[in-house]
Amino acid sequence: MSQRLHLVFGGELVDPTKTVFKDVDNIDVVGIFPDYASAFAAWKAVAQRTVDDAHTRYFIAHLHRLRDEEAETGPTQELQS
Repeated sequence: MSQRLHLVFGGELVDPTKTVFKDVDNIDVVGIFPDYASAFAAWKAVAQRTVDDAHTRYFIAHLHRLRDEEAETGPTQELQS
């Protein structure tokens, strides 16, 4: 079974009803996690710390969905040491 990596990140939004970051240079990358459960736990902890700031929001990105293991590899992916 392949790994199902998840990225937890967040920061201040321009508008709390949208998902546009105010300053992408200051996005908080919490980390990459090996499964959804551990990513969710990290997301929940950081989201609870910022609950009083309506403009700060954190997200879980499903990194494993960015790669299709069945698809043919591209030239960059073929460069392995």
